[in-house]
Amino acid sequence: MENSYTYLTTEELAGRIKYDCRTIRQCLKDTVLLEGKHYIKPFGRRKILFLWEEVEKEMLDGAREHELLAIPMANGVVCHG
Repeated sequence: MENSYTYLTTEELAGRIKYDCRTIRQCLKDTVLLEGKHYIKPFGRRKILFLWEEVEKEMLDGAREHELLAIPMANGVVCHG
């Protein structure tokens, strides 16, 4: 079965995840968002296209992992160990 992806430019991704384009380029690209997994450079060019489904999965997995590190306290607050 063939995968179908939604390809987004940096500007389109920024709009979806409510981050500044500069933050995506300077802080997330190549640290959290990896070439070949979260984005591609089609035809060997400079243009970057993000794979929305992979970026979304990364965000959700990161949120779930963060929840696993939370320790509920008796007073109702959560300790993020």
